[in-house]
Amino acid sequence: MAPFSHAGYPRLALAMLAMVLGQGTWAVTIIFQVMANDGGPAALSGVTAVGAGGLVVFALVGGVAADSLPPHRVLLAVCATNTVVVCLVTYLSATQQLALWQLAAAAFIIFAGVGMFYPSYSASLPRLLPAEKLLAANGVEGSARPLLQTAAGPAMAGLLVAAWGPWAGFAAVALCGVFSVAALLGLEVPSLEQVEKRRRTEVAEAGEAADADKAPHTDSTEPPVHTGPINITGIGVEVAGSGAPVEPAAAPRGPFAKVVADLMEGVHYTVRTPWLLGTLVFAVVAIFFFLGPLEVLLPFVVRDNFGAGEAEFGLLLAVTGVSSAIGAMITAGLSYPRRYLTLIVLVWGFGTLPLAIVGYTHSWAVMVVILVIVGASDGIGQVLWGTLLQRRVPGRMLGRVSSLDFFVSLLLLPVSMALVGPLATVMPIPVIFVIAAIVPAVAAVMVWWIAGMARDEVDNPLRS
Repeated sequence: MAPFSHAGYPRLALAMLAMVLGQGTWAVTIIFQVMANDGGPAALSGVTAVGAGGLVVFALVGGVAADSLPPHRVLLAVCATNTVVVCLVTYLSATQQLALWQLAAAAFIIFAGVGMFYPSYSASLPRLLPAEKLLAANGVEGSARPLLQTAAGPAMAGLLVAAWGPWAGFAAVALCGVFSVAALLGLEVPSLEQVEKRRRTEVAEAGEAADADKAPHTDSTEPPVHTGPINITGIGVEVAGSGAPVEPAAAPRGPFAKVVADLMEGVHYTVRTPWLLGTLVFAVVAIFFFLGPLEVLLPFVVRDNFGAGEAEFGLLLAVTGVSSAIGAMITAGLSYPRRYLTLIVLVWGFGTLPLAIVGYTHSWAVMVVILVIVGASDGIGQVLWGTLLQRRVPGRMLGRVSSLDFFVSLLLLPVSMALVGPLATVMPIPVIFVIAAIVPAVAAVMVWWIAGMARDEVDNPLRS
């Protein structure tokens, strides 16, 4: 594939693939470890909740780290730390000394690492790849995540645990960590200054530089994005007409104050950018209304409407994951769309509409088609969205904005899952799925209109 011909990207991609496979393997292995410790659903819920806490808390810290430190060093530190922790868990599990509190503590550290990993990964891509290769690179992640994390990782964990016990599943996770560390040892992501210098040289050599004092474009064929008195070039922020970088506020004293100040800078940028704020608001609403019913109530639909059980439910999840991967791969092979904002919010919003008939159908074929549409629309949107962030968000802000995106996406998911169960005792499940299907579509149209996305994407084209 095209991105793999660029120096540095193969190592970054290998580390990401190993991380994703390890996550999928870990998620299933901890279930069997809790069972081996005679724990029940409450114990498993406690372990996963502690892990989710680490993910949410450190997602924001990870964004600040990605923008303040060399991303490859953050990635290496995260993978090395997680590998050491999983090796310790493997030893304790193999010697039958692993207590549930130790497993929960390990889950917190590991998922804190996941929260730190992805902002630095996202911030590294536009420094290693030209703009026209970002869509393909996001397609690699978008297809690998459902295939490795949802399918291959859990399957491998099940086989290993069945053969040797939970320690073997943890050992596989540790091996994934070793691969990621080995890949990252030879990776060096260029700084924003180095990227700027390289792009200036490329533009000058091509005879396309109109003014030596102007900053380079994110894509050498694209003009800067105009946002009032500021131009966004993809690797920094400039005062329009001056070519001078915006002066940062006075540096806060103390490391904690600096982290807070850096984080608030990312929040302020998000709030001042209508297309970004609008899409994040839409994501919060959509995830709250549809993901809880899909995760919590779909097993009961499978049981009540089809008389089926865990195996059939797992098959439907696999259909969703494979569809997402195929949607991501197809999108990665196409040109970036002209109406990119419209396509992103509409494919996500209207992709949930088939859920309206989930509670009423008794046909396996219809159910499979529904989940194919839901999965494919998610994969398409994820690839387009990741590419959009990397091409329109300033390079010095990309880590923080990516972490805010990650954080906001997770914000109401636990609430959705906690509320939908009790709601199903007072409202019919089919009605809940109708609401889950319609609200995201309505929210997509409202956000698209209020944020002025149609005009924004015309004024700021992103060509492949």
